[in-house]
Amino acid sequence: MSARIEHIETSGVFTLDGGSWDVDNNVWIVGDDEECLVIDPAHDVDAIVQQVGERRVVAIVLTHGHDDHVSEALEAASRLTTSTYLNPADLALWHRAHPDHSPTHELWDGDTIAVAGLTVEAIHTPGHTPGSTCLFIREGLDTPVLFSGDTLFQGGPGATGRSFSNERVIKDSIRRRLLTLPAGTVVYTGHGPTTSVRDESASL
Repeated sequence: MSARIEHIETSGVFTLDGGSWDVDNNVWIVGDDEECLVIDPAHDVDAIVQQVGERRVVAIVLTHGHDDHVSEALEAASRLTTSTYLNPADLALWHRAHPDHSPTHELWDGDTIAVAGLTVEAIHTPGHTPGSTCLFIREGLDTPVLFSGDTLFQGGPGATGRSFSNERVIKDSIRRRLLTLPAGTVVYTGHGPTTSVRDESASL
């Protein structure tokens, strides 16, 4: 079967700067019947493992280091027998959740990961966090797709009101790195509804 995108919504808590917030996270699985890539395995590892089934997991890719995105990454990697990828600029955030462990691999701008005949390209988009990274698939699906993490949502940029964030930087990242992608690119976000580069170009 050809490559496809699968979605799980999980619920949990995000903590930073002494506060905590209830959040719903989008977990994305990209692949076919044989292998897949898991993006941001948040909160509910059981649900993710069940969705993956017997497939080989090429990697777990983390769009950024906030604890609602990374706190379950080690358990997910262990149960799925795979490795983790994170931009090293977010290690300070990662180590708040996992002080005694590091991600398996560094994820740098321009790096690619192959899965199910697709090429997934890392696009570094700092601002929400220093290491925030979006994942772009140009070919092989019905349209180009972008997994934006918490960098770009329906209606505008991700939050920049807490530590490690910068509003000017995130807007610059979106303008230079994301809104220059094909207008028809579908944007799968870290929280909330799906959008497109076309729609967000009009609303930034």
